[in-house]
Amino acid sequence: MKKIRWQLVIIFLTGLVVGILLLSDSNTSPISTFESEPTIGGIYTEGLVGNVQRLNPLLSYYNDADRDISSLIYSGLIKFDAQGLPVGDLASNWAISYDGTLYNFAIHQDAKWHDGQPVIADDVVFTFEMMKNGTGYIPDDLVEFWNSIQIRTIDSKTVQFELSAAFAPFLDYLAVGILPRHIWNNMTFAEMVDSKMNIQPLGSGPFLMDKLVLDGGHITGVNLKRNPLYYSEPPYLEEIHFIFYNDSVLAFQAYQMGLVDGVSLISEETLQSALIEQNLNLYTARLPILSMVFFNLDNNDVEFFRDQKVRQGLYTGLNRDRIINDLLKGQAIKAHGPILAGNWAYYPEVPKTEFDQYKAVEILKGAGYVIANEQDLVRSKEGRTLNFTMLYPDDDRHRLIAEAIQKNWADINVLVNLEAVPYDELVNVRLQDRQYEAALIDLNLSDLPDPDPYPFWDQTQISSGQNYTQWNNKIISQYLESARVETELEERKRLYRNFQVLFAEELPGLPLFNPVYNFGVSSNVQGVSVGPMYETADRFNGVKNWFMVLKTKVVE
Repeated sequence: MKKIRWQLVIIFLTGLVVGILLLSDSNTSPISTFESEPTIGGIYTEGLVGNVQRLNPLLSYYNDADRDISSLIYSGLIKFDAQGLPVGDLASNWAISYDGTLYNFAIHQDAKWHDGQPVIADDVVFTFEMMKNGTGYIPDDLVEFWNSIQIRTIDSKTVQFELSAAFAPFLDYLAVGILPRHIWNNMTFAEMVDSKMNIQPLGSGPFLMDKLVLDGGHITGVNLKRNPLYYSEPPYLEEIHFIFYNDSVLAFQAYQMGLVDGVSLISEETLQSALIEQNLNLYTARLPILSMVFFNLDNNDVEFFRDQKVRQGLYTGLNRDRIINDLLKGQAIKAHGPILAGNWAYYPEVPKTEFDQYKAVEILKGAGYVIANEQDLVRSKEGRTLNFTMLYPDDDRHRLIAEAIQKNWADINVLVNLEAVPYDELVNVRLQDRQYEAALIDLNLSDLPDPDPYPFWDQTQISSGQNYTQWNNKIISQYLESARVETELEERKRLYRNFQVLFAEELPGLPLFNPVYNFGVSSNVQGVSVGPMYETADRFNGVKNWFMVLKTKVVE
């Protein structure tokens, strides 16, 4: 049947080509087609899952809706491209001292606040000094980090940061939206938290606040309009409106009713319906989450984990494709290492381990773990069985994944006992105290596009840091420590490439997959593109290129 179909296609295409040639020789008018032309104007309305609390970049760390909208109102010194590389935003350029401890940033000469006041170095200093007092609203590690940095003005348009030691990922910390000092200067951080200015934001970004939409005293939406004073390339859209919904099902229903042009989150519950909407374009991006299996390499009860061949055999025996396709409905991307795919530091040629049950058995046999007799169902070596307990977060999704892993390993005669643990206890007690044998976990690598694998894999982090596997590899640690202070990008890439290759050989943990994020936008909105995400607001990274289909031009 396949051959017959191909013959029919060939006949059809041949006829089509001949017809076109005949038309081209005739005196008839040329065929006209239409293509969209970017035009300034139009209102894009998004159904946003969530509710607004404070449109303030220093107070939005724990509310995605606030962060999404704030990303359009405020500008940071820098932003990131699709590979996670820093590019200038408010900063027109910057320079780093030879020893990597001083960073000077020049602020765009034309940058203005929405009220027309110029953006100056004092605004930058004010913003980061306020972060030092943000305990409870800003993550503790960020508060501690900024308290170690000295910030000063060089002149009205130049700001300097002084670090106590070289730290290459520093640029990642500068994408925070900058606040106008002349608005907030007379407030303490506590007063800022309760200020009405949090719902009357004034920034320097491509869009400015137009109005809040209220219903019975509750905020049900936010309307933004194009910033005429924007210092960079202006957006095409004239306005962006947000309407808030409690969940993605309600937001998607609003799209079906024609109330919105886009949906901020297409969840698993709405995905199948969204896929058959003819005029809804779905956009999918990798989330900065890495699901892994950790092994405790310094636990004498499971000393077999110290054998690289055992770890390799277990990885080869994992059918990750089936987990992704059957359990996750295809909503994940298979991971091959500890650095996120698409990131500038990711090495695409890293050795990859694919599922092969027969090969997994051979690897374990080569390590000396065999089935002693027909009555034994578990592999053993010198009386030591491949039998261990794997912890997993206590929810249905992780339970299903853990059970699939358990079955995969049972198929190669490895016995895994499962123990469900509340996530906070799993991370803050069992992993922190190294009280585990194996664990299914999700590493959240959001906010900071610089990969910096140091906290999870360096020797110095074994006893009290986040090196939960207790991987003690001197060469790896040298790579990670050097990459942390190296300012030359190509050298950092080389160091991380070497790290990824060695990781793939040693496998102190087993990378499983990265979940993905879906959002939908009407086909009437063009110019939309999305790269790997580090937070949900990243879907607006290219918003300046979005435009409504208002005009067409004839192409002859």
